[in-house]
Amino acid sequence: MKVIGSKKEIKEIFESLEKETSDWTDDDTIKAIHKKILKQKIRFPALEYFSELVFEAIPNKQLYKFLDKIIALDEIGSYTIAGKILQLNLKNDISGSHKKANEYISKGNVWYACDIISERVLGVMLLEHPEKTIEINKKQINSDNFWMVRSVGVATHLATKWGLQKKYAKQQFELLLSKADAKDYHAITGIGWAAKTIAKFHPDIIKQFEEELDSPNVKQWFRTKVKIGLGRNYKYATKYTG
Repeated sequence: MKVIGSKKEIKEIFESLEKETSDWTDDDTIKAIHKKILKQKIRFPALEYFSELVFEAIPNKQLYKFLDKIIALDEIGSYTIAGKILQLNLKNDISGSHKKANEYISKGNVWYACDIISERVLGVMLLEHPEKTIEINKKQINSDNFWMVRSVGVATHLATKWGLQKKYAKQQFELLLSKADAKDYHAITGIGWAAKTIAKFHPDIIKQFEEELDSPNVKQWFRTKVKIGLGRNYKYATKYTG
């Protein structure tokens, strides 16, 4: 199967869909997107470009209904489209976009659904609206749903890598540390990933928590991730100094 990667090809597909529909939530339109987009091999950047085109074309009042139907198809690309469109919609409805992101992560009930949406929505939220998002994360990291816990870690990894301010990275590390005794595999993976990334970019933050890291409540998996991150900080630690 041919891999689609060019914006030109995507725009041609989008324009053909646009000509055939007056309602993006129509079942026939959703079926056409399923066939022409979601069942094809399309690179993530091209799929995100398709999402941008749809976001500009679709009436705001149809947005969540459209995404509900796309997510119901349960393709990997469904989560990419939903994640990118919700990211773009943060400027219009940050609370609604966050709520839908969590809903789709839970419905997906698989690691790639969590990671694809968490990076695009929750990670960008943390980067662009850190104070508001950290308050949300304080509740979300203590959720009984391990996907919600994992999502905080994935979002922290993304935001830290893209330049989250040090003071906010420190607050996020405190939250991660509060779950350093997690036992669920998916929660451990997300939290550990974020802890490693903070250690990689901000080793000085880790130094401030040396005593806490020695606590018996901190499991070895967490210490190991921090150690791995610190082992790579020679390459990354000077990137973000603010």
